[in-house]
Amino acid sequence: MMYRTASMLTLFKRCCLLWIFCLGTSVWAQAPVRIALIETLSGPLAAGGEAAFRNLVWATERVNARGGLRLPGGARPLQMVRYDSKGQSEEALAALRSAIDDGIRIVMQGNSSAVAAALIDAIGKHNEREPDKRVVFLNYAAVDPVLTNERCSFWHFRFDAHADMRMAALMQVLREDRAVQKIYLIGQDYSFGQAVLREGRRQLAALRPDMQIVGDELHPLGRVKDFIPYATKIKLSGAQAVLTGNFGNDLTLLVKAARDVGFDGKFYTFYGNALGVPGVLGEAGVGKVVAVAEWFANVPGEPALQFYQSFRQRFPRPQDDYVHMRMQLMMEALAQAIERAQGLEAAAIAGQLERAELSMAGHSGRMRAADHQFQQDLRVVIMDRQGSPAVRFDAEGSGYGFRVVKTVSAEQAQQDHSCKMVRPSR
Repeated sequence: MMYRTASMLTLFKRCCLLWIFCLGTSVWAQAPVRIALIETLSGPLAAGGEAAFRNLVWATERVNARGGLRLPGGARPLQMVRYDSKGQSEEALAALRSAIDDGIRIVMQGNSSAVAAALIDAIGKHNEREPDKRVVFLNYAAVDPVLTNERCSFWHFRFDAHADMRMAALMQVLREDRAVQKIYLIGQDYSFGQAVLREGRRQLAALRPDMQIVGDELHPLGRVKDFIPYATKIKLSGAQAVLTGNFGNDLTLLVKAARDVGFDGKFYTFYGNALGVPGVLGEAGVGKVVAVAEWFANVPGEPALQFYQSFRQRFPRPQDDYVHMRMQLMMEALAQAIERAQGLEAAAIAGQLERAELSMAGHSGRMRAADHQFQQDLRVVIMDRQGSPAVRFDAEGSGYGFRVVKTVSAEQAQQDHSCKMVRPSR
């Protein structure tokens, strides 16, 4: 009897598995809608590319879990396809050609403004030459302001706040920090890093004319292995704070070197909340590291709590703890645009993306059609110990997290633009 019962259970399980398989194949009667991720997936800045990939995979899983894209002919899932740019514009352009040859018409990228600029130009030229194979480009992190100003494109949409918007949000905190009378500016020597320091100088002159800039320099992007010489200059300058747009290893190694030489000042950063920085600084970063973004793990409210906890359930390893709300909204905007366009024609998708307006976990945003710059609230945070008031969650298992000290509304964060959008003829 026991043998027969076991056999019946086995048969029942096999039937269930067969039913699930058949159900899955009927749901996905159509081929997946593939999205090309062109990103730095190798080399010293690869951690940022992998973090982007995790966020985008999680976003596609959410769309697929609710049944995928509702399109003529049946539901279709989303699928991410990786292309390694190695952080180089030439490699990114080769990856773009490969993606187009592979039949992909949606491209995503973010972790280099220089690469984004090259992709915008290449996609614009390609779309003119081959109108039947046009491509749309969604940008989640390349924040050089020029990309939605002088170099704006109908085919490009930016979902991150650009550098000037982030700087303005940071300045709302820095201008009130009267303990800082001397500041050191340092950044990566390429378009984004240059834009950060340029805007930093301009806004400091306007908002804190009493503050002395005691250092202002650029360093090679992703090539410096030892930041001790830079950190030594920062300490010897007498600076009480550092202003930087550095990311990835260039930020982690910089703050580590500053700690090692005994620099006791603050870091006003764009990306100081993750990718190794809290763990490197430890107690030395409490009350010293300031960052700005659209969303953080300790944003108050139950919707934000549930959103963050679901991400951590999906990616439980501490080193994978870097979630971006903007990437989730970006994928939702794309899914919405494809469904409203009822297909994958790039111009139709772009026309719908211009109208994107979304809300998730208490965070909302909309696309500004005039320049394709996403408008959303920004938050400024400061590093603190986990368990301190308003710091329920730490970053990357470090024991240190970030508490919100300033929320800048979308209306306050938005800035004028110089984009002269050229739209394709219908």
